Amino acid sequence: MMKRFFCILAAMAAFAGSMRADEGMWLLPLLQKMNATALKEMGCELTPKQIYNINGSSLKDAIVQFGGGCTGEVISKEGLLITNHHCGYSNIQKLSSVEHDYLKNGYWAMNRSEELPCEGLTVTFLEYMKDITPIMDKAEKAVRKQYKDSTDVNLDKMIGKAVDEAVENVVKETEEKNPHCEVAVESFYNHNRYYIIVYKTYKDIRFVGAPPSSIGKFGADTDNWMWPRHTGDFSMFRIYADKDNNPAEYSADNVPYRSKDYLSISLKGIQEGDYTMIMGYPGRTTRFQTSPELKYQIEQNDIRIAARTIRQNVLMEDMLADPKVKIQYANKYASSSNGWKKWQGMKLAFDKLEIIDRAEREEAEFTKWVKSDRKGLRDEKYGEALANLADGINDLKEPGKAYTTISESVYKIELTSMVHRFKREFRKAFKASKDTAAALEAAYSFIAPEYKDYSAPTDRKVAKAMMKFYRDNAKQENHLSDLPDNLVDLDIDSYIDEIFDNTAFTSEESLRNAIEEKGAAVLEDPAGVLSASIINKAYDLFVVMKTKEAPLVQARHDYMKGLLEWKGDAPIYPDANFTMRLTYGKVKGYSPKDAVIYRYYTTLDGVMEKEDPDNWEFVVPDKLKELWKNKDFGQYAMANGKMPLAFLSNNDITGGNSGSPIMNSKGELIGLAFDGNWESMSSDVMFEPDLQRCINVDIRYVLFIVDKFGGAGYLLDEMNIVK
Repeated sequence: MMKRFFCILAAMAAFAGSMRADEGMWLLPLLQKMNATALKEMGCELTPKQIYNINGSSLKDAIVQFGGGCTGEVISKEGLLITNHHCGYSNIQKLSSVEHDYLKNGYWAMNRSEELPCEGLTVTFLEYMKDITPIMDKAEKAVRKQYKDSTDVNLDKMIGKAVDEAVENVVKETEEKNPHCEVAVESFYNHNRYYIIVYKTYKDIRFVGAPPSSIGKFGADTDNWMWPRHTGDFSMFRIYADKDNNPAEYSADNVPYRSKDYLSISLKGIQEGDYTMIMGYPGRTTRFQTSPELKYQIEQNDIRIAARTIRQNVLMEDMLADPKVKIQYANKYASSSNGWKKWQGMKLAFDKLEIIDRAEREEAEFTKWVKSDRKGLRDEKYGEALANLADGINDLKEPGKAYTTISESVYKIELTSMVHRFKREFRKAFKASKDTAAALEAAYSFIAPEYKDYSAPTDRKVAKAMMKFYRDNAKQENHLSDLPDNLVDLDIDSYIDEIFDNTAFTSEESLRNAIEEKGAAVLEDPAGVLSASIINKAYDLFVVMKTKEAPLVQARHDYMKGLLEWKGDAPIYPDANFTMRLTYGKVKGYSPKDAVIYRYYTTLDGVMEKEDPDNWEFVVPDKLKELWKNKDFGQYAMANGKMPLAFLSNNDITGGNSGSPIMNSKGELIGLAFDGNWESMSSDVMFEPDLQRCINVDIRYVLFIVDKFGGAGYLLDEMNIVK
């Protein structure tokens, strides 16, 4: 049983004011103890209780986790929600077709009846979170006391059982007290502290509108992670609930969600140095990694970059050649390319900012501190932590490389994945019903919707490319089995062609016909052998990798505990883990290199300067050009007559914060966070105050597009707009 650190709160709260105010993803329940003074000194006009209050409405009640991977915010009392365009992208893609291409042309519901249901989309509200570490500590202490004189019991096992039972009891009690909610237990500070978190998830979410991708995705891959930026990255949805305002599956009888709290919108504009704060669900940071872990991370990313470069080139070639394929693979490509570019920037930042060297220096100082204890107590507790981490990473390297290589290459072949899922669903259904025909129908119904976004010719090209990548990069001992020849000598092009020419799984129609003609014999499809080979090998490699990762949990826990003790006079926020956080800072430009100074905002002028009608990434809609030419900006223009578009702040964000509200000192919405900047791509592992910036789309540009460009100004009637 891992020992837990018991003094985190006191150490952090006592010295919270010493932390740089622009660094940190802070836990909401700790704001009063840790950040109240700093918030006030920075210029925040709200109290911590107005931000997070479990006994009444507060800002946190307007913030949602959108779709499981982004953030959104409620901006009206009738459940109107705004997030990034790239967060809504997959749902907009699902709703699109060649005839109704909402990605290309945009969409605006002109009344509630035109709001489009998004199957599978959810938004989740945080009800509250509570530290249950004391409950777990109490259970552990009771076991230690009970068995303090026993020599014939497995103490760790008994402690683990008691702690698990204590957690199960508090979870059950919390569930009973919170109907219509979900309860989760999350660890923080590498398993040194635990919170129980209560969420409420709404499942009837409808698409209200979004600009065309030529606005919402302007600049695409070229501008991704870059400043200056000119992307109108937003989309709008509405939350629906049952008549009692509780979560419900989609129904025509559902009504707009009655918001407990929602954000007012400020049109007052911003100035450099203004206070800003962002609330949202940052995904994952690893700011307590050691130098061996950082080196391992870069090695893993190199594999991902290489494989994705090949796959994305294949996808893009077909997407540019066929409008249907472009819709089918728009989200698949975007999901791949975002990380692909980030990892490239991360590697450059690691070198330029000497990230690994700085980690090594900190480790040396930590070791010096450990050894300086004459009584040897620190050495006993933490003396082996760094060595254990280094040894663990060394043991993990090859298994990690093997699994990443297969998961980023042949595992991405869609055909073999569909065959695997079809067989899995068949087995599940047959086990329940013992009816072969019914089981086949269930499997077919499960897999059929996937064909809407599938192109067999494209997947054939991907399959050939990924098989060759795996052959060239995987060790022979990890090559696929049951092929016509060993992978080194196999004629991959001919082999893949034979499979695609003879499989029934390349279209919904061919699969339906095969089931009707062959019945259960469809389970012996020619693609099945390759599918099984890939899945089985990937599973075997995954098990080995996870086995090697297991010892690292304790090593990381021990090192984190040592860091907290060593830095006891400084506040330390936990790594991001998709739980709600707050970060505060200022509107601020930056200088990426000598003689280059970036202003803190961009305008619509920059869109026109970047326009390239021959490059799909920089096409500008005619209507937007007309509005710009006529300076028809209405109430959304700056004092100088320019149309603001995006701005910078030094708030501390990461993936998952996309769509987060950036608010002023009064908690009013001034924009949406949507990206970080290229020069700080190492920010997930180390905050760089001089360079790290958050890129936000200005709310004035958002409303200008809704109103003047989209013609959906009626939506502003339900917002509380402050001028």
